[in-house]
Amino acid sequence: MRARGFTLLELLFVLLIVALLAGIVGPMLIGSISRARESTLKEDIHVMRRAIDNYYADNGKYPGELADLVNKRYLRGLPADPVTERRDTWIVVRTGNDKGLGGIIDVHSGSELTANDGTFYRDW
Repeated sequence: MRARGFTLLELLFVLLIVALLAGIVGPMLIGSISRARESTLKEDIHVMRRAIDNYYADNGKYPGELADLVNKRYLRGLPADPVTERRDTWIVVRTGNDKGLGGIIDVHSGSELTANDGTFYRDW
């Protein structure tokens, strides 16, 4: 009577197919995650810039801190930078002097990484 089971050759063939599929799907998955982070970053920056503009239109001055946008309900909460995954890495551009005492007129990502198009996230 012959023993039941798979031969070593059959198992190696199945493992080869699984490795090929993983090699094809892996880079596609990583690329889609990167594109999703970039899309989220673009949307978060757009929303925060719009909130800064609305704050200025309502108050006649720019917010002193990003937290002011949350406190006065221009934002529900300060979003985390999707690239750095932190809320404290946003780079703010202020009006007036270089000592950082002016109001916030713009915001950028604090990441030092480059986007898929070759630009730096901090330049968006």
